[in-house]
Amino acid sequence: MKLMRIGEPGHEKPAILDSKGKIRDLSGHVADIAGAAISPEGLKKIAALDPESLPELQSARIGPCVAGTGKFICIGLNYSDHAAETGAAVPPEPIIFMKATSAICGPNDDVLIPRGSVKTDWEVELGVVIGKTAKYVSEADALDYVAGYCLTNDVSERAFQAERAGQWTKGKSCDTFGPIGPWLVTKDEVADPQNLGMWLKVNGETMQNGSSRTMVYGVRYLVSYLSQFMSLHPGDIISTGTPPGVGLGMKPPRFLKAGDVVELGVDGLGTQRQTFVADD
Repeated sequence: MKLMRIGEPGHEKPAILDSKGKIRDLSGHVADIAGAAISPEGLKKIAALDPESLPELQSARIGPCVAGTGKFICIGLNYSDHAAETGAAVPPEPIIFMKATSAICGPNDDVLIPRGSVKTDWEVELGVVIGKTAKYVSEADALDYVAGYCLTNDVSERAFQAERAGQWTKGKSCDTFGPIGPWLVTKDEVADPQNLGMWLKVNGETMQNGSSRTMVYGVRYLVSYLSQFMSLHPGDIISTGTPPGVGLGMKPPRFLKAGDVVELGVDGLGTQRQTFVADD
């Protein structure tokens, strides 16, 4: 299934995409794409519905594909070819950092270049959405705790991230730096999360063209690994890293400016399109 949230910020309705590409209203059956609705039992109830029997929603803003996210966890340098382009060694364990949940926005919303930014960058990523509480889970059982997958853009301000004292979080958490969606694609529709093509363009020019095959630590490992340190809850998102082609890795480096348009996609998970604007 492809689950969505449609409407203006704070007023999104839960929805499902039917087999003909029409958006159908789920609000008569679930309160939101969140919590119990994305548990294994909740997804079974949604799957039992006939989408074409549901009211059609008119085209409107596509909101973040999941609500109630308590943790937006990101994994750094998790693609061998991306680590190489930045001159960094592949880490012996996953590098974990947080993106503030206040950064979350819709897949096609404008992205704000923060005040003082000189190095705003892009990162197409595979997002993993947790469907039930995971604590001390094994790698073999890890996917039992996954509701599905989504496309994420881990927008980053590299000067804030690496040239200011402290940790990466402040370079990753600016408002609108977390576009997610358009869909939460349930895991039954993704045969192998470690074999997905990924791409990103800036103003129509291809910058990233990679695959989740070069991910160092895969989805099963990451869910298990993270659950050893913290409980993962329904709606939590793990953004699993990016392939090469980010602005920081170019020679000379290249960063985003107001008016730039970024488009990105992951096989089977849809596409995003953002216009970058100055946050005055």
